[in-house]
Amino acid sequence: MKKSSIGGQGVLDGVMMRSPKTSALAVRKESGEIVTKKWENKVREKGFLTWPVVRGVVNFVEMMVNGMSVIMDAAKMAENGEEEYEPNKFEKYVAKKTGKSAMDVMMGFAVVLAIVLAVGLFFILPTVITNWIKGGVQSSILINLIDGGVRLAIFLTYMILVSRMKDIKTVFRYHGAEHKTVSCYEHDEELTVENVRKYKTLHPRCGTSYLLLVMIVTILVYSLLGWNENIWLRFGTRILLLPVIAGLAYELLKFAAKGDSLFFRIIRWPGMQLQRLTTAQPTDEQMEVAILAFEMALEEKSEQEIEEMRERFDHSAKKAAEESELPEETAEELPAATAAK
Repeated sequence: MKKSSIGGQGVLDGVMMRSPKTSALAVRKESGEIVTKKWENKVREKGFLTWPVVRGVVNFVEMMVNGMSVIMDAAKMAENGEEEYEPNKFEKYVAKKTGKSAMDVMMGFAVVLAIVLAVGLFFILPTVITNWIKGGVQSSILINLIDGGVRLAIFLTYMILVSRMKDIKTVFRYHGAEHKTVSCYEHDEELTVENVRKYKTLHPRCGTSYLLLVMIVTILVYSLLGWNENIWLRFGTRILLLPVIAGLAYELLKFAAKGDSLFFRIIRWPGMQLQRLTTAQPTDEQMEVAILAFEMALEEKSEQEIEEMRERFDHSAKKAAEESELPEETAEELPAATAAK
């Protein structure tokens, strides 16, 4: 297999692909047309932020910020009739004082809120529950194992509930299309729907696996701290160690993706199984979107070749024909006839 560092993100109507230097977002509109966006990434080749563990923390923060930005961009590009978010007075005030755009400020608040909710749900709540149910258990290791079990139970319950939401199922199909496309490339096959279709929706470098590794590393690290009866001190030490946990989990994820021997497959197995909740089999049209985003991020094709691919994957004429109950050939002639008038 080819070694690749290209990964991505599934969104409601499309896929974002990210190579070391370039990112690309492809979104299919309700009309069947694919719209795209491409941008350059911040490249760090040396320095403190590229050190092991530290780079994991940086990657986690960027993943949160960029992920929120991609979701918003995809919603705008899809133009599904949803109202655009209007920043409130406070966000406009902060934007004016900081010199940032109101949208950037809103996005920053959204990221902070997401982090606060994640910390509350997956770190503080389990500690509170463990404090209630530990009873007369004295062993700090056993208490921390109970705490870890509660955390995993909350995490899995959350994932199961989210996976049942209708819109999220669409996101998970695009997530599966992203994985299948990356796997096809890594197996050195041409990126066609026929080739992409035969690969699994699971991938060893998935962010879902990373989240599970965060939970596992959390149990191991917190077990070394003991169990302080001062709940505020316990909360404080756990929150302060979150960057370290995020960094260690990132390094473990990269290590687990290095090989395909039995040893590495055993390490990857729990995360790969969890991906069965966060990925689903995509349609051919969804795989086309993933392929286009991948080729744009890879930057091995010319702009003309990319445009030809986008036009080939455009199903607006087909959808227009289905809606008007006209033959596809007739639907393709409609725009030209309208323009002539």
